[in-house]
Amino acid sequence: MRIVIVGASLAGATAAATLRDEGFDGEIRLIGTEPQLPYNRPPLSKGYLRHEEAFEAQLVKPAGYYPEQRIELTLGVRATAIDARQKLVELESGERVTYDRLLVATGGRNRTLAVPGADLAGVFQLRTVEDCDRIRAAIERGRRAVVMGFGFIGSEVAASFRQLGVEVAAVEGARVPLARVLGEEVGRVLAGIHRDKGVELIMEDSVEAFEGSGRVERVRTRKGRVLECDMVVAGIGIVPNTELLATAGAHVDNGVLVDERCRTTLPDVFAAGDVTNHLHPVFGRLRVEHWNNGYQQGQAAARSLLGGEQPYDYIHSFWSDQYEHSIEYVGFAPGWDRLAFRGRPESRKFLGFYLERGIVRAAVGLNRGGDPEDPKVEGELKAAVTLIRNRTPVDPAALADEAVDLSGLAARTR
Repeated sequence: MRIVIVGASLAGATAAATLRDEGFDGEIRLIGTEPQLPYNRPPLSKGYLRHEEAFEAQLVKPAGYYPEQRIELTLGVRATAIDARQKLVELESGERVTYDRLLVATGGRNRTLAVPGADLAGVFQLRTVEDCDRIRAAIERGRRAVVMGFGFIGSEVAASFRQLGVEVAAVEGARVPLARVLGEEVGRVLAGIHRDKGVELIMEDSVEAFEGSGRVERVRTRKGRVLECDMVVAGIGIVPNTELLATAGAHVDNGVLVDERCRTTLPDVFAAGDVTNHLHPVFGRLRVEHWNNGYQQGQAAARSLLGGEQPYDYIHSFWSDQYEHSIEYVGFAPGWDRLAFRGRPESRKFLGFYLERGIVRAAVGLNRGGDPEDPKVEGELKAAVTLIRNRTPVDPAALADEAVDLSGLAARTR
């Protein structure tokens, strides 16, 4: 059997490795548009951006792994079409690659920056290592940067810039950072952290234009603020690269639709990672853009390619490091009617539980939940995963009570 993977991403490379780990001995071909070996993206806004980590440390697998495992790599080449009836992939080079089963892990791309002056030098977006290298080349201590959008990418870039001595102003439409994902209570805590580090937060506003003579010199906001700057980084989100699958006839709606086994609506065509809108047994349909999903769904897709019937039921999680602070999140809560805190938010060390009709949908930990030196705290987020998976109503007062053991509470809801 020959398995072809389009998208030399975290999900694609992880799937290829998992196929070998699961004992698959057939042909594997991994095709990607970027010229680099498959790599991890989170350090691009953190350690790699700050020159603290080498690119080689971000590789999904070292260079020698692929020939050793007989995984044929085709890099720097775009797939232009899929013919699901003939089971072949067309490449921009003109090559036609046949497959028995196909995995598409084409990820996403930055949203179009539709702002006057977006083509000025010094206006950046961050998605690839090449994007990051251009930003790194522009950084100098004492420079002034404007960060457009203060989601996870924007807040991590702002933190890295401040650690590098760059002055930062951030423009964000919401009242507090990350309000849509984490809520206003948590967002206010994060706003305080960034302000304490010297970030000027300009909330409930948006960028009207970038201005300058050949290079960006200032940002003008909708409410009339003028921000002098040397560079801009826009973190306005991504759109999934669904065109290849949509043209081939797969069903697409905010990502390519896949079932619990990562199968698209095309025969023998699977998908994984940022490009997918997957059906989850706990959360229903959702599209997730975090590293953990790319890794976990890459593994799940590989097993499905080999005929496995286990649904992809991973309880989603992500993390974000900003300055000395660590944020961890488990679950998925597009909405909630109660947020219960264990620990005081103003202490900047707490757990928050997002509940809907008494059921825990997600939990967040700020500086609490990932400390390897504290196994009790580590167990708290693990307990939250059990609560989320079981969907059993829980008393919010028990979640907030430090005297109540969360592991015991989770065990009682099984």
